Amino acid sequence: MKLTIENMTCGGCARSVTKAIQSVDPNARVDTNPAIRSVEVETNATLAAVKQVLEDAGYPASAD
Repeated sequence: MKLTIENMTCGGCARSVTKAIQSVDPNARVDTNPAIRSVEVETNATLAAVKQVLEDAGYPASAD
């Protein structure tokens, strides 16, 4: 899945986003790009679960 995270602006944000996603699926592959505020995720978790955990972490996401 590909998501846009408007307030992911730096490497620290990217690490927080990765940690949040891996809290619902420790085996998730997460590829963040703060420069364009996007993240690509390969996971067994649902889109709803990923979006919820990101929102809880302070990084609301929208699906592309």
